[in-house]
Amino acid sequence: MDILTIVLFILGLGLLIGGAELLVRGASRIAAGFGISPLVIGLTIVAFGTSSPEMAVSVSTALQGVTDIAVGNVVGSNIFNVLFILGISALITPLVVGRQMIRLEVPIMIGVSLLYLALALDGTITFWEGILLFAGIVAYTVFQIAQARREKPGTAATDEFTREYGEKEKQSTRTTLVNIGLAVVGLVLLVIGSSWLVDGAIAFARLLGIDEVVIGLTIVAAGTSLPEVATSILASIRGERDIAVGNVVGSNIFNILAVLGASALASPAGLSVPPSINAFDGPVMLAVAVACLPIFFTGNVIARWEGAIFLVYYVAYTAYLILDAYEHAALPMFSNVMFYFVLPITVLTIAIALWRARHTSPTHASHASHE
Repeated sequence: MDILTIVLFILGLGLLIGGAELLVRGASRIAAGFGISPLVIGLTIVAFGTSSPEMAVSVSTALQGVTDIAVGNVVGSNIFNVLFILGISALITPLVVGRQMIRLEVPIMIGVSLLYLALALDGTITFWEGILLFAGIVAYTVFQIAQARREKPGTAATDEFTREYGEKEKQSTRTTLVNIGLAVVGLVLLVIGSSWLVDGAIAFARLLGIDEVVIGLTIVAAGTSLPEVATSILASIRGERDIAVGNVVGSNIFNILAVLGASALASPAGLSVPPSINAFDGPVMLAVAVACLPIFFTGNVIARWEGAIFLVYYVAYTAYLILDAYEHAALPMFSNVMFYFVLPITVLTIAIALWRARHTSPTHASHASHE
């Protein structure tokens, strides 16, 4: 491995952080200028923008016929987005989850995850199934725009907007163009940075002799999701918590519908789905999407302890993939500990939290969730 690869790896990380800051700042100011709710901005502009590295990597690998990485990148990114990004963002500050997120966006994320599993069941996502998926992202985007236009002063969404951004202020054309420019420059930096970072990460992984499916599920997935990491963490620090949550959920929806759809259209023979992904990683992606509902219901807040649970599960998932890739002797014991000990305790803990949330007043529940 040459020095240039290492330098590009480090520069890529810097560009990701800088690009995320510009994108969040530009998108937030655009929202303030037009009165669009932060949730809609997070679910569309920011989410789709930060998912562009996944689009670039999956489509390019599909064109080259390396569909293992194309599919693994999407599935791995969605698992990473929920477990790692929401986990670390919640550890920084408890994340308030809006009613629309619980009632609409998360069910959509679960629905498209089920759709992916159904389409991938035969081991291939065909050209026509790619058209179906891509039509889904077009319909979703139109729906979000229609939702934004229906928002009126005095609604929960606009009240939340006012709390986070202050009263709507009319912006000049020049100011609006500057804000759009900030978002575009930030997006370009994110794409370049993630590309350099992923190239270096793949070179590191191949030195260790790791399988391409595992590379797609871990190194490439985490690398292309770093824009979401930087954007959600910075949004959490800046107090723009709707962008932090909406970015993750919107990115997951975009990854399945747009990225997999475009990748299937780009590959002449469609996308070949590795059996290991159908047997394990796809169901894990659905499971973490479903897990969002009960956790989001606990006081409409993702508390720090819930974020910690997400992070622990991502570490466990990655450890399982590595142990399985090397056929390590510790794999059976690790699997038994997770299945018979960690998972039941987690389910019991969430069940108790849900019970407490249902039997506590809204004010007290919200206060308790922040502690």
